[in-house]
Amino acid sequence: MVTILNEQAEVDVTPLPRGGDGLWLSHADMTRATGFELKSEGLCRGEICVPVPKGRHDFARDDAIDIAGFWRYLGHPVAHDASRSVWALGTGAGTRRQALASLEAPDFTLPDLDGRPHALSDYRGRKVFLVSWASW
Repeated sequence: MVTILNEQAEVDVTPLPRGGDGLWLSHADMTRATGFELKSEGLCRGEICVPVPKGRHDFARDDAIDIAGFWRYLGHPVAHDASRSVWALGTGAGTRRQALASLEAPDFTLPDLDGRPHALSDYRGRKVFLVSWASW
């Protein structure tokens, strides 16, 4: 069992024994961990599909995907601990640069003091004053 960390979730999956420096997962586990699923168009998440070039058997096979190889193919960083039991799938510099260029804060949802959730996107187009506090 390994843990995959990314911006959306923390997911525990069972890797497939394929050897090498990758992290081979079943198609179902890859979809749970990243949101990408294998379709005829390629590896897709929402409306975005990444074609898998022919001959790219280094990260895509009929029964499994090397998620570390695929993530690197997308230009995103991948890191793991020494025991290879925790893997972090980061966001590449290009994606970060696009987010910063928009000057739009990423959406998040937090509860108010009465427990009602409020999403930042509910207030788009209006001025918002955010106050944060931490005990450390």
